[in-house]
Amino acid sequence: MRTRKAKIADVKAIHKLVNEFGKKGEMLPRSLNDLYENIRDIVVCENKDDIIGVCALHIMWEDLAEVRTLAVRLDAQGTGLGKRLVKACIDEARKLGIKKVFALTYHPDFFKKAGFEEIDKTKLPQKIWGECLRCPKFPECDETAVIMDLTPSKKDNCLKSKTI
Repeated sequence: MRTRKAKIADVKAIHKLVNEFGKKGEMLPRSLNDLYENIRDIVVCENKDDIIGVCALHIMWEDLAEVRTLAVRLDAQGTGLGKRLVKACIDEARKLGIKKVFALTYHPDFFKKAGFEEIDKTKLPQKIWGECLRCPKFPECDETAVIMDLTPSKKDNCLKSKTI
């Protein structure tokens, strides 16, 4: 298995994987157009040329990014692949100088184990007044908001070295 940035040739496999979960209501579906437009945000994990996991880091503002579109094929769940994909996104956010990374999720415990903390969605105004307005679930969003502060603390720099 290897983790890498997505390529145009991966989009149809990503679309299929993400929308399998979207059909079950476990995540928001994504259109092919959305995936092509945001291909630079996406990281995939492949096993023998099969896409078995996907995650994206979407920059929202100068100090805020979203981890989204996290999907791991059912037969690969429980192997640490989701953690690996989220870590790749967090590492990229750090390299870019992003101060905070958030996610909207139906699986907050997964993200809490990775070092995120639950927050009120109203604390994410860029998200709410940007993309959420276009969501069919707005304003009755049933996802949980979680956030990770990537700012190095003088007292405790554990987030910088935290293994997820």
